[in-house]
Amino acid sequence: MTTTWTAHDTTSAALGALAAEGATGALTGERGVFYLSAGRVAHVESAHTPDLGVLLVRGGALTEDGWWEAIDRDGARHRVGRRLVDDGRLAAGALELCHLGALFDAAYFALAHDGRAHRFRPGAGHWLGVVRPVPVDTVVRESRRRRDLLHDIWPDPLVDVAPLARAAGAEPAGLPPRRGRVLALVDGVRTAAAIAEALACRTYHTLVELRRLAADGLVTTAPRVPAQDTRAAPDPYGAAWDDPDAALLRRLRDALEAL
Repeated sequence: MTTTWTAHDTTSAALGALAAEGATGALTGERGVFYLSAGRVAHVESAHTPDLGVLLVRGGALTEDGWWEAIDRDGARHRVGRRLVDDGRLAAGALELCHLGALFDAAYFALAHDGRAHRFRPGAGHWLGVVRPVPVDTVVRESRRRRDLLHDIWPDPLVDVAPLARAAGAEPAGLPPRRGRVLALVDGVRTAAAIAEALACRTYHTLVELRRLAADGLVTTAPRVPAQDTRAAPDPYGAAWDDPDAALLRRLRDALEAL
Protein backbone atom coordinates (compact mmCIF):
# COMPACT_ATOMS: atom_id res chain seq x y z
CA MET A 1 0.00 0.00 0.00
CA THR A 2 1.18 3.53 -0.81
CA THR A 3 2.51 5.28 2.32
CA THR A 4 5.14 7.90 1.40
CA TRP A 5 2.57 10.68 0.99
CA THR A 6 2.29 10.88 4.80
CA ALA A 7 5.84 12.23 5.03
CA HIS A 8 4.91 15.51 3.34
CA ASP A 9 3.59 18.70 4.94
CA THR A 10 1.55 19.89 1.97
CA THR A 11 -1.09 18.36 -0.25
CA SER A 12 0.86 19.32 -3.38
CA ALA A 13 3.96 17.51 -2.10
CA ALA A 14 1.87 14.46 -1.21
CA LEU A 15 0.44 14.50 -4.72
CA GLY A 16 3.97 14.60 -6.11
CA ALA A 17 4.95 11.55 -4.05
CA LEU A 18 1.88 9.63 -5.19
CA ALA A 19 2.54 10.61 -8.80
CA ALA A 20 6.09 9.29 -8.54
CA GLU A 21 4.70 5.94 -7.37
CA GLY A 22 2.08 5.82 -10.12
CA ALA A 23 -0.60 5.54 -7.45
CA THR A 24 -4.33 5.16 -7.99
CA GLY A 25 -6.77 6.35 -5.33
CA ALA A 26 -8.28 9.41 -3.62
CA LEU A 27 -6.22 11.96 -1.65
CA THR A 28 -8.31 14.11 0.70
CA GLY A 29 -7.08 17.57 1.64
CA GLU A 30 -8.53 20.50 3.55
CA ARG A 31 -10.72 21.79 0.73
CA GLY A 32 -11.01 18.99 -1.78
CA VAL A 33 -10.33 15.47 -2.99
CA PHE A 34 -7.88 14.50 -5.73
CA TYR A 35 -8.64 11.30 -7.63
CA LEU A 36 -5.50 9.75 -9.10
CA SER A 37 -5.20 7.18 -11.86
CA ALA A 38 -1.73 5.68 -12.41
CA GLY A 39 -0.13 8.76 -10.86
CA ARG A 40 -2.14 11.34 -12.80
CA VAL A 41 -5.04 13.51 -11.65
CA ALA A 42 -8.24 12.01 -13.03
CA HIS A 43 -10.63 14.40 -11.27
CA VAL A 44 -10.87 16.86 -8.38
CA GLU A 45 -13.86 17.62 -6.16
CA SER A 46 -14.24 20.71 -3.96
CA ALA A 47 -17.15 22.08 -1.98
CA HIS A 48 -16.29 25.53 -3.36
CA THR A 49 -17.04 24.68 -7.01
CA PRO A 50 -20.22 23.45 -8.71
CA ASP A 51 -20.23 19.79 -9.59
CA LEU A 52 -19.66 18.85 -13.23
CA GLY A 53 -23.10 17.29 -13.51
CA VAL A 54 -24.80 20.40 -12.18
CA LEU A 55 -23.00 22.56 -14.73
CA LEU A 56 -23.90 20.22 -17.59
CA VAL A 57 -27.58 20.15 -16.60
CA ARG A 58 -27.87 23.87 -15.88
CA GLY A 59 -25.97 24.71 -19.04
CA GLY A 60 -28.41 22.68 -21.15
CA ALA A 61 -25.90 20.08 -22.36
CA LEU A 62 -27.81 17.31 -20.56
CA THR A 63 -31.26 16.75 -19.15
CA GLU A 64 -31.58 16.01 -15.46
CA ASP A 65 -33.12 12.61 -16.28
CA GLY A 66 -30.25 11.77 -18.62
CA TRP A 67 -27.68 12.68 -16.01
CA TRP A 68 -29.26 10.62 -13.25
CA GLU A 69 -29.78 7.67 -15.58
CA ALA A 70 -26.05 7.61 -16.30
CA ILE A 71 -25.28 7.88 -12.56
CA ASP A 72 -27.65 5.00 -11.74
CA ARG A 73 -26.37 2.74 -14.48
CA ASP A 74 -22.63 3.30 -14.27
CA GLY A 75 -21.76 5.39 -11.21
CA ALA A 76 -20.76 2.36 -9.14
CA ARG A 77 -18.55 1.18 -12.00
CA HIS A 78 -16.89 4.61 -12.39
CA ARG A 79 -18.03 4.89 -16.02
CA VAL A 80 -20.53 7.77 -16.04
CA GLY A 81 -18.54 9.78 -18.57
CA ARG A 82 -18.21 6.80 -20.88
CA ARG A 83 -21.94 6.10 -20.56
CA LEU A 84 -22.86 9.66 -21.57
CA VAL A 85 -20.67 9.42 -24.68
CA ASP A 86 -21.74 5.88 -25.65
CA ASP A 87 -25.43 6.83 -25.35
CA GLY A 88 -24.91 9.88 -27.58
CA ARG A 89 -25.93 12.30 -24.84
CA LEU A 90 -22.63 14.16 -24.96
CA ALA A 91 -19.83 14.38 -27.52
CA ALA A 92 -16.48 13.08 -26.33
CA GLY A 93 -14.81 16.44 -26.99
CA ALA A 94 -17.47 18.35 -25.07
CA LEU A 95 -17.15 16.00 -22.10
CA GLU A 96 -13.38 16.36 -22.10
CA LEU A 97 -13.54 20.15 -22.23
CA CYS A 98 -16.11 20.40 -19.46
CA HIS A 99 -14.27 17.88 -17.33
CA LEU A 100 -10.92 19.67 -17.58
CA GLY A 101 -12.56 22.98 -16.70
CA ALA A 102 -14.18 21.48 -13.61
CA LEU A 103 -10.95 19.70 -12.64
CA PHE A 104 -8.80 22.84 -12.73
CA ASP A 105 -11.46 24.95 -11.00
CA ALA A 106 -11.71 22.50 -8.11
CA ALA A 107 -7.94 22.07 -7.91
CA TYR A 108 -7.50 25.82 -7.45
CA PHE A 109 -9.61 25.72 -4.29
CA ALA A 110 -8.22 22.40 -3.09
CA LEU A 111 -4.69 23.83 -3.18
CA ALA A 112 -5.50 27.40 -2.11
CA HIS A 113 -4.48 26.53 1.46
CA ASP A 114 -1.90 23.88 0.74
CA GLY A 115 -1.85 22.17 4.14
CA ARG A 116 -1.15 18.56 5.01
CA ALA A 117 -3.36 16.00 3.30
CA HIS A 118 -5.76 14.15 5.60
CA ARG A 119 -5.88 10.65 4.11
CA PHE A 120 -5.33 8.54 1.01
CA ARG A 121 -7.72 5.77 -0.07
CA PRO A 122 -5.81 3.39 -2.37
CA GLY A 123 -7.81 2.18 -5.35
CA ALA A 124 -10.71 4.62 -4.87
CA GLY A 125 -12.13 5.93 -8.13
CA HIS A 126 -14.43 8.78 -9.08
CA TRP A 127 -17.90 7.91 -10.38
CA LEU A 128 -17.23 9.91 -13.57
CA GLY A 129 -14.40 7.63 -14.60
CA VAL A 130 -11.13 8.55 -16.28
CA VAL A 131 -11.72 11.09 -19.05
CA ARG A 132 -8.34 12.75 -19.63
CA PRO A 133 -5.99 12.49 -16.66
CA VAL A 134 -3.60 15.41 -16.11
CA PRO A 135 -0.04 15.28 -14.74
CA VAL A 136 0.20 16.39 -11.11
CA ASP A 137 2.83 19.00 -11.96
CA THR A 138 0.48 20.60 -14.47
CA VAL A 139 -2.37 20.78 -11.95
CA VAL A 140 -0.18 22.30 -9.23
CA ARG A 141 1.42 24.79 -11.60
CA GLU A 142 -1.94 25.92 -13.01
CA SER A 143 -3.39 26.34 -9.52
CA ARG A 144 -0.50 28.59 -8.53
CA ARG A 145 -0.79 30.56 -11.75
CA ARG A 146 -4.48 31.23 -11.08
CA ARG A 147 -3.78 32.22 -7.49
CA ASP A 148 -1.16 34.75 -8.64
CA LEU A 149 -3.42 36.22 -11.35
CA LEU A 150 -6.33 36.63 -8.95
CA HIS A 151 -4.03 38.21 -6.36
CA ASP A 152 -2.93 40.77 -8.93
CA ILE A 153 -6.58 41.75 -9.53
CA TRP A 154 -7.55 41.94 -5.84
CA PRO A 155 -5.42 40.50 -3.03
CA ASP A 156 -8.16 39.30 -0.63
CA PRO A 157 -8.83 35.55 -1.19
CA LEU A 158 -11.85 35.66 1.14
CA VAL A 159 -13.83 36.91 -1.87
CA ASP A 160 -13.47 33.41 -3.33
CA VAL A 161 -15.30 31.61 -0.51
CA ALA A 162 -17.32 34.06 1.61
CA PRO A 163 -20.92 35.20 1.07
CA LEU A 164 -20.77 38.42 -0.91
CA ALA A 165 -22.71 41.69 -0.76
CA ARG A 166 -23.04 44.66 -3.11
CA ALA A 167 -21.69 48.02 -2.08
CA ALA A 168 -24.27 50.75 -1.69
CA GLY A 169 -25.50 51.90 -5.09
CA ALA A 170 -23.70 49.16 -7.06
CA GLU A 171 -25.75 48.21 -10.13
CA PRO A 172 -25.06 45.99 -13.15
CA ALA A 173 -25.94 48.73 -15.65
CA GLY A 174 -22.92 49.97 -17.55
CA LEU A 175 -20.72 47.01 -16.72
CA PRO A 176 -19.41 44.48 -19.27
CA PRO A 177 -22.13 41.83 -19.80
CA ARG A 178 -20.48 38.97 -17.91
CA ARG A 179 -19.52 41.20 -14.99
CA GLY A 180 -23.00 42.64 -14.88
CA ARG A 181 -24.57 39.17 -14.74
CA VAL A 182 -22.27 38.25 -11.88
CA LEU A 183 -23.05 41.42 -9.92
CA ALA A 184 -26.78 40.89 -10.39
CA LEU A 185 -26.52 37.66 -8.38
CA VAL A 186 -24.57 39.16 -5.48
CA ASP A 187 -27.16 39.29 -2.71
CA GLY A 188 -25.39 39.02 0.63
CA VAL A 189 -25.93 35.25 0.75
CA ARG A 190 -24.44 33.67 -2.35
CA THR A 191 -20.76 32.72 -2.56
CA ALA A 192 -18.69 32.65 -5.73
CA ALA A 193 -19.51 28.95 -6.16
CA ALA A 194 -23.26 29.60 -5.85
CA ILE A 195 -23.06 32.42 -8.39
CA ALA A 196 -21.09 30.25 -10.82
CA GLU A 197 -23.63 27.47 -10.38
CA ALA A 198 -26.57 29.81 -11.02
CA LEU A 199 -24.91 31.04 -14.21
CA ALA A 200 -23.75 27.53 -15.26
CA CYS A 201 -20.36 29.19 -15.61
CA ARG A 202 -16.80 28.13 -14.88
CA THR A 203 -15.91 29.09 -11.31
CA TYR A 204 -12.56 30.62 -12.20
CA HIS A 205 -14.17 32.99 -14.71
CA THR A 206 -16.63 34.01 -12.00
CA LEU A 207 -13.78 34.60 -9.53
CA VAL A 208 -12.06 36.90 -12.01
CA GLU A 209 -15.18 39.03 -12.35
CA LEU A 210 -15.82 39.08 -8.59
CA ARG A 211 -12.27 40.15 -7.83
CA ARG A 212 -12.59 42.92 -10.43
CA LEU A 213 -15.85 44.01 -8.83
CA ALA A 214 -14.14 43.99 -5.42
CA ALA A 215 -11.24 46.02 -6.78
CA ASP A 216 -13.73 48.58 -8.12
CA GLY A 217 -15.43 48.80 -4.73
CA LEU A 218 -18.69 47.28 -5.99
CA VAL A 219 -18.57 44.03 -4.01
CA THR A 220 -17.53 43.25 -0.44
CA THR A 221 -17.65 40.19 1.76
CA ALA A 222 -20.93 40.03 3.65
CA PRO A 223 -20.87 40.35 7.45
CA ARG A 224 -20.67 36.96 9.11
CA VAL A 225 -23.58 36.05 11.37
CA PRO A 226 -22.36 35.28 14.92
CA ALA A 227 -22.81 31.63 15.81
CA GLN A 228 -25.28 30.87 18.58
CA ASP A 229 -23.10 28.11 20.02
CA THR A 230 -19.43 28.77 19.34
CA ARG A 231 -18.45 25.36 20.68
CA ALA A 232 -20.35 23.56 17.92
CA ALA A 233 -20.22 26.07 15.05
CA PRO A 234 -17.67 25.20 12.33
CA ASP A 235 -15.61 27.83 10.53
CA PRO A 236 -17.18 28.06 7.03
CA TYR A 237 -13.88 29.16 5.50
CA GLY A 238 -11.56 26.63 7.08
CA ALA A 239 -13.61 23.52 7.69
CA ALA A 240 -12.05 20.25 6.68
CA TRP A 241 -13.51 18.49 3.68
CA ASP A 242 -15.81 15.73 4.88
CA ASP A 243 -16.36 12.35 3.30
CA PRO A 244 -16.27 13.05 -0.45
CA ASP A 245 -19.06 10.66 -1.40
CA ALA A 246 -21.52 12.02 1.16
CA ALA A 247 -20.63 15.62 0.37
CA LEU A 248 -21.03 15.01 -3.35
CA LEU A 249 -24.45 13.43 -2.96
CA ARG A 250 -25.67 16.29 -0.78
CA ARG A 251 -24.47 18.94 -3.24
CA LEU A 252 -25.90 17.11 -6.24
CA ARG A 253 -29.25 16.70 -4.52
CA ASP A 254 -29.46 20.31 -3.35
CA ALA A 255 -28.38 21.79 -6.65
CA LEU A 256 -30.66 19.70 -8.83
CA GLU A 257 -33.64 20.20 -6.53
CA ALA A 258 -33.14 23.94 -6.99
CA LEU A 259 -33.51 23.69 -10.79
